[in-house]
Amino acid sequence: MIRRIDLRKVEKLPRPVVQRAQVDVESVINTVKPIIEDVKQNGDQAILNWTEKLDGVKPQSLRVPQEVIDKAFSEMSPDVIESLEEAIKRSKTVHQSQVRKDSQTQVVTGGTVSERWLPVDRVGLYVPGGNAVYLSSVVMNVVPAQVAGVRSIAVASPAQKENDGWPNKTILAACKILGITEIYAVGGAQAIAMFAYGSKTCEPVNMVTGPGNIYVTAAKRILRGLIGIDSEAGPTEIAILADDSGNASWIASDLISQAEHDVIASSVLVTTSEELANNVGKELELQVPQTKHSARIKQALSGVQSAIVLVKDIDQGLAVVDQYAAEHLEIHTQDAETVARRVKNAGAIFVGAHAPVSLGDYLAGSNHVLPTGGCACHSSGLSVQTFLRGVHYINYSKEALQEAANQIRTLAHAEDLPAHAQAVDIRFEKP
Repeated sequence: MIRRIDLRKVEKLPRPVVQRAQVDVESVINTVKPIIEDVKQNGDQAILNWTEKLDGVKPQSLRVPQEVIDKAFSEMSPDVIESLEEAIKRSKTVHQSQVRKDSQTQVVTGGTVSERWLPVDRVGLYVPGGNAVYLSSVVMNVVPAQVAGVRSIAVASPAQKENDGWPNKTILAACKILGITEIYAVGGAQAIAMFAYGSKTCEPVNMVTGPGNIYVTAAKRILRGLIGIDSEAGPTEIAILADDSGNASWIASDLISQAEHDVIASSVLVTTSEELANNVGKELELQVPQTKHSARIKQALSGVQSAIVLVKDIDQGLAVVDQYAAEHLEIHTQDAETVARRVKNAGAIFVGAHAPVSLGDYLAGSNHVLPTGGCACHSSGLSVQTFLRGVHYINYSKEALQEAANQIRTLAHAEDLPAHAQAVDIRFEKP
């Protein structure tokens, strides 16, 4: 079901060790551009038309009425409400520790540079439809924005035939718990265009966050600059680094959990133990047929993007996972904490046998909107910082400026920008 790669006799790692499923965003750019342009020119009507065409349903209005939100909440299971409230509580605890403090630095006598962290004014949060109902994504996007102090938060999620053209009921209920009342029954590229350009119903936003399909990703790529974005989300992925202490049944279950998302999801085990590799393979054969989404999972695990990688030692294993830079990385080794601290590239690291990715997906308190496609080598997951902007305040006295004048003049002329020097010199010319 899942292929093997043996690196135990390899001195130099191939690049890449494990391929990722190819998602060609550029291939849909020309499909998405007319949608964006139509929304820009024709606003609400274009959004409704594209929703009907692409989702097969036309909502009664773009914005979800409050009574529909309230009704969705009233019909939600008390157990789900209780679990969501606990997830929100834990998420707030973690994200509140990320709030940046203002600072002031005295550079010279009479010269200071201060830095303030200001929240983005208005954000649009996208919550996808698709194979699953991502009510947890509502929490992961809304909580850091609220903790950052964002003034205005709007949520968009695809219209659903099964819910009279409104977004999924559980998504609406999750928004209600979080105090979000501005929700739009819009998905796909038209949702990102609505947020970027605004319409009669929806005010434009400064930033859009949240994962989505290839069309959402293409729209974010096209509109980046007009709006800020968090990232271009790709298929989900898990890597697991394990030695002979790993529990094969648990590891197989964790690989399956991410394969459940999509047929192009990646599940990668990197291990020093051939016995563990054999046992995980056997467990996959046993467990996959018992899952609800077995066909999807089997296709993901059988794809080129999934593999069991045999390595000669933990050092080589670390080299493999650092090259891969997984969205989620689990460590199932002896002294897992020490091994985890040696990892350089990962979106989030789950330390030890009792920290599965599912914990982070819902209730760890961490954020599950993480860099995919190897971007964890240079990018971070969604956080309070995503919604904050650092602004410098430069305050220099006349004396402090005069002290710097000669060197400003020297550098300005070195760059052949004499007007820059004159902007300083004019302040010391006699009237």
